[in-house]
Amino acid sequence: MIRPLPLFIGLRYTRARRRNGFVSFISASSMLGIAIGVMALITVLSVMNGFEKELRERILGMVAHGTVQGAEAGLEDWQSLLPALDDRDDVAAAAPFINGEVMLTRGGAVTGALVRGVDPQREARVSRVAANLISGAMDNLADGGYGVVLGSRLAAELGVATGDTVNLITPQVRASAVGILPRLRRFEVVGVFDVDMAQYDGSLALIHLADAQRLFRMDEAVTGIRLAFDDLMQAPGRVREIARALPGRYRVSDWTMQHQNFFRAVAMEKTVMFIILMLIVGVAAFNIVSTLVMAVQDKQSDIAILRTLGARPATVMAVFIIQGSLLGVVGTLLGTGAGVALSLNVESIVPAIERLFDTQFISGEVYFISQLPSDLRGSDVIRIVVAAIALSLLATIYPAWKAARVAPAEALRHE
Repeated sequence: MIRPLPLFIGLRYTRARRRNGFVSFISASSMLGIAIGVMALITVLSVMNGFEKELRERILGMVAHGTVQGAEAGLEDWQSLLPALDDRDDVAAAAPFINGEVMLTRGGAVTGALVRGVDPQREARVSRVAANLISGAMDNLADGGYGVVLGSRLAAELGVATGDTVNLITPQVRASAVGILPRLRRFEVVGVFDVDMAQYDGSLALIHLADAQRLFRMDEAVTGIRLAFDDLMQAPGRVREIARALPGRYRVSDWTMQHQNFFRAVAMEKTVMFIILMLIVGVAAFNIVSTLVMAVQDKQSDIAILRTLGARPATVMAVFIIQGSLLGVVGTLLGTGAGVALSLNVESIVPAIERLFDTQFISGEVYFISQLPSDLRGSDVIRIVVAAIALSLLATIYPAWKAARVAPAEALRHE
């Protein structure tokens, strides 16, 4: 006899061919439901983790971790301020910038754009543009060369490539013999970048800082200084320390002032999805209740014989807890294996489905990214497995308790 006795009987009941086919069907449905729920939960959380990771890297790779700007309009003393910021141990990089809105024209094509004047050498340390050039180079931006680096979607909309020219029209006007005219300057396209985010690829153009100063008539001033930190999560505290250390009056800000609510919304959505999908696992787990209740009805005579042979109520309870838990554990393990496999391959499965049905699930023109990313985390898998098994165990308690209360005399009366 295998010891302990409840384990032996519980395993035998699970393997035995049931007289009631409906009980077998409910058991299989419960196990399959748990497997599907666990698989869906692991896959969805992995995809949401991937979205969060990709968005964080792409958005925060383009925006400044922190900025220092003048108290009023432009930042006049940036040339003396820049070395002081560079010398700080908590600042990884600093780069001056000028922001302005313009119209870009090429032949009959006209579109609005955000122009950013940058120092080509410093810009590579505070943004991902230089690392994502598909043609040209940032070094081609030269003082007085009037070169421009365009986002890939912006270049495609204008129908230009490296070596072509575009016209930049600023909102500022100038007086002439024929009246008031907008200021216009021809720029040569010296590079095209693609960061795979429509927000930037379709609207951002980079020019040399000195050219931007002349274009927007800012003399020696700049809009501000962009800062990068080794740990962007510490940006709010470090920006406050910089504000206290700087002489004079400046406006300082960090990335959380613009994007923190967005990432909080993503985290909240992830939590809500976990709860919703865990309810699916819960429904499947509580199908075990139906399975065990019918199993108890089917095995009343067996229970009565065990009791007359000296089995305690706790032993009877353990038999049915083991039987129900085995359904939950097997379903959880099957779902975990399928979920992990799907999460690890979702980035290749989804493009294959898109090609098969000639469709696109995520459009780069609508969403921040155009691919379905996945980031499988062991902590999420462990949390899901523990929760699924705990729900399965919880579902066995009531039927097992009912089995322990079966009266042997009543059960054997009609045998």
